[in-house]
Amino acid sequence: MQKNTFISVVLSIAIVGGALYFVTKTPEASLGNTEVAQTQNTEMRDGVQYVTLAAKGGYFPKLSSIKPDIPTKLIVKTSGTYDCSASLVVRSIGFQKVLAPTQEEIIDLGTPKPGEKIQGVCSMGMYNFQIKAE
Repeated sequence: MQKNTFISVVLSIAIVGGALYFVTKTPEASLGNTEVAQTQNTEMRDGVQYVTLAAKGGYFPKLSSIKPDIPTKLIVKTSGTYDCSASLVVRSIGFQKVLAPTQEEIIDLGTPKPGEKIQGVCSMGMYNFQIKAE
């Protein structure tokens, strides 16, 4: 009887521990390099500035800086995203869309002016991000 109880307790701990591991895994980790996802999320390609964000349990990084007066596009990466961060709204450009659970969505932000702040939010207002042109 004690052997069965011990096995049940060990299995329960393993199941709960495994579930917690997958639930608490951060979206930055799904991008490969956590440091790059947090600090180096902008790049220039063919005269266009790209800003990359992860969307899962929020938007990461929450604050990004870009150079003004350069055509800019936002890349939003989802990876198994089934929460409200998949429902993205960027009011300043009139963008509203429910993103696919796993994809890259490219959004044209136009050419931001110096000091302009572009804000994105989930449809419920729980998660947000900001991109500053400075």
